[in-house]
This record gives sequence, structure tokens and C-alpha cells, in this order.
Amino acid sequence: MAMEMKLNLKMAQKLVMTPMLQQAIKLLPLARLELAQLVRQELVDNPVLEEIIEEESFLEGDESDSETTPEDNLLDSLGETPIDGDKKEDNDPVEQEVDWESFLQDNYEYGPSPTAEAAPERPSIEATYKKEPSLTDHLHWQLSLAVDTDEDKFIGACIIGNIQNDGYCTAEPAELAEISNSTPEDVERIMKIIQTFEPVGVCARNLRECLMIQAQALPERSRTLETIIDKYLEKIDERYYQKISNEMKLPVEEIIEAVKALRSLDPKPGYNFSSEGTDYVIPDLVVVKNENGEYDVALNDEGIPRITISPYYQTLLQSSKESQTKEYLENKYRSAMWLIKSIDQRRQTIYKVGKSIVKLQKEFLDEGLAHLRPMVLRDVAQDIEMHESTVSRITTNKYIDTPQGIFELKFFFHSGIKSYTGDNNLSSIRVKTMIKEIIQEEDDKKPYTDDEMVEILMKKNAKIARRTVTKYRKELNIPAASKRKKFY
Repeated sequence: MAMEMKLNLKMAQKLVMTPMLQQAIKLLPLARLELAQLVRQELVDNPVLEEIIEEESFLEGDESDSETTPEDNLLDSLGETPIDGDKKEDNDPVEQEVDWESFLQDNYEYGPSPTAEAAPERPSIEATYKKEPSLTDHLHWQLSLAVDTDEDKFIGACIIGNIQNDGYCTAEPAELAEISNSTPEDVERIMKIIQTFEPVGVCARNLRECLMIQAQALPERSRTLETIIDKYLEKIDERYYQKISNEMKLPVEEIIEAVKALRSLDPKPGYNFSSEGTDYVIPDLVVVKNENGEYDVALNDEGIPRITISPYYQTLLQSSKESQTKEYLENKYRSAMWLIKSIDQRRQTIYKVGKSIVKLQKEFLDEGLAHLRPMVLRDVAQDIEMHESTVSRITTNKYIDTPQGIFELKFFFHSGIKSYTGDNNLSSIRVKTMIKEIIQEEDDKKPYTDDEMVEILMKKNAKIARRTVTKYRKELNIPAASKRKKFY
């Protein structure tokens, strides 16, 4: 069979992912902080872009107000006005203008007013904030008081450097000895000293050692508690109280009292000195109820720089005659225009999705979680006439502030549970809320099993299997009935 090569022309339509289209798609799932960082980087890389800075506008008074003196303002604030007959003469020193800046400066410094060249350097406002001590700083301070020699302080510093945020030291003594150029015996000795520091239980290598340190530091030591920690810690989680009682030859009541004391100990002592700050969620959308009882949606662009095209470079692009310069500016101009357009399209998509969610979840906004209806991405996509993938991207890492609280947009998309009427009118979130309410109302000494919760949910018109109840219970981090049971 002979082989030959041919050249054919064929016309076809294709959707090509251009770099600009890829950029627009990548902007959709970005959180507001990530978008702000991207915009600021573009402001650095693209000279055609510039940030719109909103200047504060100060209200200027009329001419009559500008002629008033500080004394008149003071009298007005006190509710007194000067009488015409009591007006001072022009040369009266009381009527002369006061240099308030110098007055306040002198009173602030309590001394001679400094010149511009010799003005004292004051710390920034950030430097005056109170800083909470970290666990490492707190341990170093105690170490400086507990040991005397430089060698012991260096060994202690190496140990403290390997203590995790929860207070545990995961490094082996041999490894610490190699780091500090000492012996494992010296490391063990310094570790025993650090284990006496606050918080009690710090520098432990496992949970058993952490709890034992705290038990030995109690004002009244309990031999029963220490024995339980040493030998029966795993059986406590399974609630084998009777078995522990038989092996220790002690009454069950004494075992239960020791378990009460055990539950009062802190398994993560280092978290009491955690220096991590609180991360606050800034919503991208805000829902407000208007006078007509309807809900309005507003975009929150706080923290995102507003950008525009620089008039200087726009004029330079029109007047430039050099080919290389003109080509460079044209590329930067197109990139800037596409970025502005992509950000605006992102804002419009967020608004449309938020508006659709508010329309479909009006009962939730009015009544709360008990009235949250099941909803999937397809419902919103059909409502705003967009693809499901676009809705999925735009709802990633976005938050909405509602009368019921701040929620992630992904929170509203979940499956439905069939009811005995045949409709999928119960959302999985609502069923989880019902399970939590059932467990809160149960008897602690006789908690409900999963089969019993199925029967209770059945009375509330929720058609659900036992394995689904078990799944939701685990997602809520609720233990089984045998572990929820309280003996005291």
C-alpha cells in the first residue's frame, strides 16, 4: 500500500482559551485578600494602571464663620454669646488670635518647644501596642530564673525551641543532645526542670506524661488518679469503669471521682499562651432588609484597591511616535483594560449569585436554619443563566452577611432529604440541626442511640436511614451513645 502526504484546508469553530480569558477565569475563585494582593502587584508591574485614592473632603465654613475667633467658639460651646456693649477693643490682648499649635505643643512636651531640626523621634503607634507574651518567651523568662550556668541555659534554649504550640516536645533526648553538644543525661535533667514551669504540663513528650505532670502538681495528690493515668488511660475513653474498679480493687465511685479530676486537666497546656491573632471574616456581600420587607444585596469592596487608566500614559500613548514605545504602551493598555473589565465582571457575577441565593432562601433569612431549603449549583445557574462551573468558582472563599449571621456562599448548596410527603423539602443542614437539638434535649444518663434518633426524626417528617444519621452525627463531631453516657 503506497503512502502519500497531502495538505488540506479545513474550517472549524473552536473555543480557544486565550491568556486574557484564563486570567478572567482565575479571578473568579480568588478571595478578597488574594484579589487585593493581585491588584497591588499589577499596580507595580503595569505603569498604565493607577489607584484611585479617595481624598477626604473637609467642609469649609462661610466667611462669617472664618472670621470667628477661638474665644467665640468657646463661648458658643458654653452656650454664652458676647453682648454688643461688652465687646473688647481691637487692641485687647484677649481678642488676639491664639497660636493653639504652639500652645498644645508646649503643654505636650512640658518644656521648651523643640525646633524642626531637633524634634524628638517618637515610636510608631504600632510599637506602643501591648503584645501578649508567647509560650516561648514565657518559658525563656522562667529558664533564666531557674538555671545559673550558660551551658544549662543553652541546653534549655534548645529544648524550648523544639516545643510545639500545644506545649509538647516531640524531639528525642539524643537528638537534643546532638544539637546542644551535650549528653542525653543533661538534656533529661534540664527537661525535668522545664516540666516544672508554667503552664503545668509543658515539655511533655506524650499525653500520658502531660497528664501525669499535672496530676502530680495538684494540691492534693491522688494515687488513684495517677494509677489510672499510668495504666488505664486507654480504657477511660471506652468507659470501662467497672473493669478498672475490679482490677484496682476499688469502689466504682472512687474511680468515677478520679475520672472527674482527670477531665479537669488540660491536654494541650501550650494553647493558653498562643500568640496567634484572631482572623476576622470580611463579607463580600451584605444583605439588608428594606422598608418594604424585601431583602437588598450590596457589594462590599472594602480593602480592594480601585484602579483606573493613568491619564498621563493614555496621553503618552496617543502622542508617542516611536514604534517600540507605542507597542509597549499598547500591550500594557490592553492588559490594564482587560484586568479592569475582569474585575468588574467578577463583581457583577458575585452580585447576581448573591441576589439569586437571597431570592431562593427568603424563608431562611426570615426564620433561620430550621427553614433552610435544599439547593444545588444548578438552581442558581439556571436562575442567573450561567454555567454551573462559573457559579462554583464564584462561590469559593466568598462570604455573605445575612440577618442570620455570616455564612460562606458554599454553605447554601447541599443535598435534600426526602420527607414522608414525597418532596425533598428538608435540607441536610436542617436535619443536622434537628439531630443537635435532639441530643441537647436527651437524658445524659440514657442518651439516644442512632436507631432511636431515626424514630424521633420520623415523627418530624424526616425520612432518613440509620447510616445517614450516623454519618451526620460524625460530621457534627458527636460521639456515639455509649460515649455520651454520663455515670455521674
